[in-house]
Amino acid sequence: MHLSNELFYGDSEDLFFLEYNKRKGHFTMSVEHIHGQYELYYLFSGERQYFIKDRKYPIAAGDLVLIPANELHKTSDTGVPNHARVVLYYNEKYFEQYGKEEAELLLSPFLGSRRVFRLAHQERLRFEQLLYGLLQEVQERPPGYEMPIRHAVAEALLFAARHAIQTEPEPSDGSVPPSPAAAKAMEIASYVADHFREPLTLDGLSRQFHLSASYLSRTFKKYTGFGLTEYIGITRVKEAQQQLRETDERITEIAADVGFESLSQFERVFKTHIRLSPRDYRNQYGQKG
Repeated sequence: MHLSNELFYGDSEDLFFLEYNKRKGHFTMSVEHIHGQYELYYLFSGERQYFIKDRKYPIAAGDLVLIPANELHKTSDTGVPNHARVVLYYNEKYFEQYGKEEAELLLSPFLGSRRVFRLAHQERLRFEQLLYGLLQEVQERPPGYEMPIRHAVAEALLFAARHAIQTEPEPSDGSVPPSPAAAKAMEIASYVADHFREPLTLDGLSRQFHLSASYLSRTFKKYTGFGLTEYIGITRVKEAQQQLRETDERITEIAADVGFESLSQFERVFKTHIRLSPRDYRNQYGQKG
């Protein structure tokens, strides 16, 4: 079966949607570091680096990556060109169509501590057969194509859930055995994740970690894929999202609580990453009634 280099089905307003890309050359993800969907990522070929929350993972062909909703993440180049991957996105409301036990099972692989699963040869063949069948339906769209697509995206979740249950946890959670420089970058990322409410600046972190500002900035970008200021902003925005969804706190109070110096700065950074103003985000995703 010959697939197009790009395939798409649905969009972010749907219960689920998917993206397939076969990319030539080098590519690093530049936008959409946080989103409200649960993400199932599978790499058909090539290799990637995946930064998730405050850890970096090497991703090889045959790896399955599971990312919870509103989790900070980014893929980047390893220096090896060419890769093909598919991403399935599931909205929170997708799981409401199932009974309680079924919904809990399908959500379970996203709620564990492990993010990356390396499939054995037979599992990989089986899963790729499922995915290629799904992509063929998306590409050709024969009569009734939406039914097998719905079934396939549910079966992909079930596959992931069963695989996660049967897989022994790894003490290292599968993250990259770090070089000293990479370990320092991960330490800084972890520090930011724990202290984002406090004033954080490049100079202050340079003193905290006994590094020059230029070296810290360069090393953090190299090993996480994020600029330091970008990472601080996104980490604060992620917490703000949760408060906007789950509380009735005033937006000005949320902005101050998550570490922004002003409401205008908060609104600018929030809209840069979420594509909505904080008020519009609350109206769309906040508690009703």
